[in-house]
Amino acid sequence: MTTLMAKPDERTAAAARAAAALKVPGRPGRLGRFEPLLVGTAAVVVFMVAWQLVSASGVRPELFLPGPLAVAQGMVAAFQDSTIWVDLATSGEELGIGFGLAIVLGLPIGILMGWYRRISYALEPFVSFFYAMPRIALIPLLIIWFGIGIYSKVAVVFLGAFFPILINTSAGIRSLDGSLLRAARSFGASDAQIFLTVALPGSVPFILTGLRLGLGHALIGVVVGELVAAQHGIGLRMSIAGSTYQTAMVFAYLTMISATGVVLSLVIQRLERRFDAWRPRN
Repeated sequence: MTTLMAKPDERTAAAARAAAALKVPGRPGRLGRFEPLLVGTAAVVVFMVAWQLVSASGVRPELFLPGPLAVAQGMVAAFQDSTIWVDLATSGEELGIGFGLAIVLGLPIGILMGWYRRISYALEPFVSFFYAMPRIALIPLLIIWFGIGIYSKVAVVFLGAFFPILINTSAGIRSLDGSLLRAARSFGASDAQIFLTVALPGSVPFILTGLRLGLGHALIGVVVGELVAAQHGIGLRMSIAGSTYQTAMVFAYLTMISATGVVLSLVIQRLERRFDAWRPRN
């Protein structure tokens, strides 16, 4: 009864204090912002220790499962060879050119397919057909067309990254909130203005997700292409190490490739957080 008879200002202040009290338990402390990093680092350390213990216990021979220390030694030995930089540069060039072409062509085509329904009707059968086709099976044909140099690997990387970028971009354009489009048209905005201010910002999360997926496929394309036929590259080094039973070296080269993917994925995640505020809100 006392609460009901209280003045509006007093009730508002009481409600604010109650809400603040409810938020206190869930409010992160000083280390709250570093919680993902701390938990992730702890998980990696535990995994590495367990891996080393299993390797050292003799349950599996080191030929089949080298420990992290052996892999680290293999990586040091790899960088002691000066030709590693030629192989890294070759793989990087294949990844950069192929992934860059996939972005340059996949984004505009995906935008056109999402924005114009008839273009989507015309291209959708081809996209579905080639996306379902195993690109690895095309490597012998690509080698015949482009040779064993970097261009056949660039083609493999391009085909692997192109379709995830295109499909996610098209899905982002199609998933726009209809109320935002109607509101923009009600204010007399042209199609170009709607596209630049509503459609493109609203599809940014889908586009960046497509880039992350395309990056994974691109890295796979680099390795697989070089495993089949190559003159230089990390995939070629992996093939040689595997054929000579240097398991630790294989893990070392895998670590180099995975580290590259992690770094590039973090860059895309930073871009995603940066452009999150750019999206239109209801």
